[in-house]
Amino acid sequence: MERMNVVIVGHVDHGKSTFTGRLLADTGSLPDGKLDQVKAWCAVNARPFEYAFLLDALKDEQAQGVTIDAARCFFKSEKRHYIIIDAPGHIEFLKNMITGASRAEAAILLIDANEGVQENSRRHGYMLSMLGIKQVVVLINKMDLVNYDQGIFEKVKSEYSNFLSELGVQPAAWIPVCARDGDHLVHHSPSMGWYHGVTVLEAMDCFHKEQSSELLPFRFPVQDIYKFTAQQDDRRIVAGTIASGRISANTDVIFYPSGKRSRINTIEGFNIQTPHQVSADESTGFTLHPQIFIKAGEIMCKVQDPPPQMGTHFKANIFWLGKQPLVLKKNYKLKIGTLRVSVSVEKILNVINAAELNVESKGEVARHEVAEVILKTTKPIAFDTAADHPHTSRFVIVDEYDIAGGGIIMANHPNASSETVGIESSIELSPIDPARRTLLHGHSGKAVFISGIQAARIGKEIEQTLFESEVLSYFIGITDHQSIDIGLHSIRLLTNAGFVVIVAVDLSPTEIVDLAHVITDSVVISDTTPVSDIVASITTVIH
Repeated sequence: MERMNVVIVGHVDHGKSTFTGRLLADTGSLPDGKLDQVKAWCAVNARPFEYAFLLDALKDEQAQGVTIDAARCFFKSEKRHYIIIDAPGHIEFLKNMITGASRAEAAILLIDANEGVQENSRRHGYMLSMLGIKQVVVLINKMDLVNYDQGIFEKVKSEYSNFLSELGVQPAAWIPVCARDGDHLVHHSPSMGWYHGVTVLEAMDCFHKEQSSELLPFRFPVQDIYKFTAQQDDRRIVAGTIASGRISANTDVIFYPSGKRSRINTIEGFNIQTPHQVSADESTGFTLHPQIFIKAGEIMCKVQDPPPQMGTHFKANIFWLGKQPLVLKKNYKLKIGTLRVSVSVEKILNVINAAELNVESKGEVARHEVAEVILKTTKPIAFDTAADHPHTSRFVIVDEYDIAGGGIIMANHPNASSETVGIESSIELSPIDPARRTLLHGHSGKAVFISGIQAARIGKEIEQTLFESEVLSYFIGITDHQSIDIGLHSIRLLTNAGFVVIVAVDLSPTEIVDLAHVITDSVVISDTTPVSDIVASITTVIH
């Protein structure tokens, strides 16, 4: 049976948790004894039983009567399995709601018939639209509080329908319910004989599955690179979670934005037989051949798949939740996939009041406002647009230490550099065999990485000593992460030409070992080793 994620949203106290709890109970989806356990807890604590308590299991949530995080639960109909995400409705927990909704394929939105459409009802509708969730069923809940009046149902439906139509959202169904009593959840209710439409469960079974993530172009945001050294294990495993697509061993891959190419050598996993193929949503690892130096945050793609967009400028829709307004030119942190990069707002195109959909032109974005902006990153990044690939178009913005906003990338911007490719993927190297160069010069090429505070001084001294001994030698200093790619490119060229390259690196020990690992002929030496000993060692290994 297929599986579908459905998010439950709505204004605070409009009955989301009660609805979800009752739906689980009426579909026989609760664990054995769970309902009796919650009822007993209510009796002991002199609390009236509520179906919401089936979800709001944390004591602080029950004490406040407010869902503060997105709870997940499971049930199945005759058609499919459902993962139900109960998202918070309180305005202070909107970012938790976004987190829950971002994983959903469809949504059920509740509105209290007695209170009517509220500000958060509109905000939630806008966020569902912004996240690309078009399959929506609207429930007009608590019909018992308005004596099951069809006129009130039609009034609320008309008001909210007009709002959603401006967002391009057309609900699949409008259903009057009383979640507490189970009216129209699984079975029709005699209390509202005037309603002849589908029940909630029937409406959910009419949701259609979106295109499988496995059928989209392959996207693998690199989370980390793991090195193994025990028992002569020299694997470097590129680890992460597949965002979309599928891939097999021996597939040619390219990393963006660096443009570096390699091939999948093996697919790795913990305590499992080595699989031949992996697909979307799987956490996995790959070894590559040839080995290349890549960083966390890059996106691995198949060479034959359509590439992602690349650049430093892009147009985005943002929902702002920060305590301080989003302002121009201020440095923020952008998190997209596994990448973390500094970002600023280059231009605010317009600001939209998410509750009323009024468009304004101003120089900042206040809390709970939506805006269309141009963002600028400090270095080129790889991304997709929401229309092409939703998984790699979503991002969050961090202000100091707090997640302050979220959004989706709508388009690359003309200022963006779309030709950001790695140097090594665009040049042709010499066809002369390095062994012939060794015979000519009397020694082979070698990269010597020196770490420590005195690395640069000692490296230059070693270069001078080797040069005076008629050894082809060259000094290179790598002082920061921005210099790594061009430094590695130069080292490879020089070692292939037969030079002994002395590399001073101001990086962590782990990063230095990682760098050395991707150069075929290399050694790592500490700056505490005497220069004479280093020169002697180099002379021994190159002759």
